[in-house]
Amino acid sequence: MYTQFFKHHWLKSVRAPGYYKNLIVNIFMGLSILYFLVIFVLMGFMLPKILAEAAPQLDPALTFNGAMFFVIVLALLIRFLFQPLSTINLQSYQVLPIKRSKLVNYLLLKPLLNPANYLTLSFAIPFAITGINPSYGIGGAFQFILIVIFLIWFNTLFAIFLKRKFGSNILGIIVFLAIIAGLVALEYFKIYSIFDMSQRVFGFLIENPIGLLVVMGLSAVAFVLNKWFFAQNYYPESFDKKVAKKQQAETQNFSFMERFGKIGEIISLEMKLALRHKRTKNVLYTAALFLLYGLLFYPNDMYKENDAMLMLVAIFVTGIGMILFGQWIINWEGSYFDFLMTRNIDTQSYIKANYFLLLSLSIVSFILTTPYFLFGTDILINHSVAFLYNVGVNIHVYLFGATFNTKRLELSKGSAMNMQGVSYKNFIVIIPLLIVPMGLIGIFSLFGAKNIALIILAVLGLAGIIFWKQLLEITEKQFLRRKYALCEGFRKKE
Repeated sequence: MYTQFFKHHWLKSVRAPGYYKNLIVNIFMGLSILYFLVIFVLMGFMLPKILAEAAPQLDPALTFNGAMFFVIVLALLIRFLFQPLSTINLQSYQVLPIKRSKLVNYLLLKPLLNPANYLTLSFAIPFAITGINPSYGIGGAFQFILIVIFLIWFNTLFAIFLKRKFGSNILGIIVFLAIIAGLVALEYFKIYSIFDMSQRVFGFLIENPIGLLVVMGLSAVAFVLNKWFFAQNYYPESFDKKVAKKQQAETQNFSFMERFGKIGEIISLEMKLALRHKRTKNVLYTAALFLLYGLLFYPNDMYKENDAMLMLVAIFVTGIGMILFGQWIINWEGSYFDFLMTRNIDTQSYIKANYFLLLSLSIVSFILTTPYFLFGTDILINHSVAFLYNVGVNIHVYLFGATFNTKRLELSKGSAMNMQGVSYKNFIVIIPLLIVPMGLIGIFSLFGAKNIALIILAVLGLAGIIFWKQLLEITEKQFLRRKYALCEGFRKKE
């Protein structure tokens, strides 16, 4: 029976109209996965040497064990945010002589068989050979690999349970971040060493055969929790009522936007759309996490002389909301685009509403990244120039480029590893968005004239801000030319 379920899932995928149309995107994703696979393997072999240099007083295996607890909590947070929930057309199977338990077990086994989960093994196996084997022997290395597999299962199943039980709402995110911040604070202020505790726990798990039973038990507990949840919410009627009630509670009434006329009403609808669907909500959480992206670069001395990279980071963090939502602007309304075009909404108001939405996201991102100014005057200048470039150039690039994207976006689907609604056009827009300013800064920096490049980017941004109405008129005319092509493209379900 499980074989039949997986066969049905495979046939549903390959028979979808968009399966072969996304060939270029699938090839790109495959090459990206292959690239990271090679990187993980190399990191696994090199990690013992890196850990030995970072903490020469400790064995690399002990250092790794000390960090494992933090890694597991962080991985659980990432899965909670981005891991899509497995689904099945329940009504089609309920009328057939199939046991309820088989349907539930299939939903739980499906994510465990996702090959993406086991990319971690491309890192864990080389490290087991070079880092665990010298300290714990061959048996310990083999047990370490099995422990990693069972921890992957535990993280996958427990994240699914938390997501189904509590939903990936902002309160859940705050709780997770508070837990991580609390653990870091305990370690930093030396109240209690999570690092030492993690060393002892994972050392015990690797050294003792009972350790394997412990992690297997954790996976089993996560599996049982999911079974319990489905036992309470098996019938769609009861579950749909809870979901509808939850969505109604989460949806905000943006009535204050109505005072801005038709443009305000459209923006209000866009904001409600963003808060009601899984993909858009996940993008909001992703944007919040990527605001911390600068912490990977600004404190690091090796990047202080790399002007092009620092500008890339500045553009990214000061416009992260605009960047993530801009790639979907217009085509995220594909499900009801025909209806929208029949309403009493003039094209100018529609384009302006999308412009002001992206503008507000850019302003919010810039304000939230002002603490980076503490890293120095150069960062302040980079962020200011990047903000001007985002507002004056990149917003208009996104709006104009959106008129060419005719792929309908299904907002009800998860966003993790989901390329539905994405085409090569989404990648072409990266050229003016990131590559042009990076290239300009890089070229002028070779001649010691970085400030000239900054002035050019700032002037381009200011020009875009001053002549925003004229630029929107160009986008409006382009939208009118492409409107019927967009309508036709959005009618096609993939």
